Amino acid sequence: MAKRYVQTLDLRDDPDMIREYRKWHSKEFHWKEIRDGIKAVGILEMEIYILGTRLVMIVDAPDDFDWKVAMDKLATMPRQAEWEAFVAKLQGCNPDARSDEKWQMMERMFYLY
Repeated sequence: MAKRYVQTLDLRDDPDMIREYRKWHSKEFHWKEIRDGIKAVGILEMEIYILGTRLVMIVDAPDDFDWKVAMDKLATMPRQAEWEAFVAKLQGCNPDARSDEKWQMMERMFYLY
């Protein structure tokens, strides 16, 4: 069994910036240190979906996962602060904001049993 977290964030409404954001999240251009850091804090899987400027991120983690502890650790991982500042200009966020300060946690309101 795993915990699932769903978050949302809006990108700047600029087609060039959206293309750039997609590029830096591709397998070809991603920063290896960021993927390694995500795994190192215990995240099992992470997916990001896009529709226009709206992003939705789904994070699966073990049952004993503590979101705050993991985000505190993630913020100290190699290149994480650099990455957050880099993508903040495409997201329209404060360049000093951590990932957990930018992405807004969504509430599940329906579940098909």
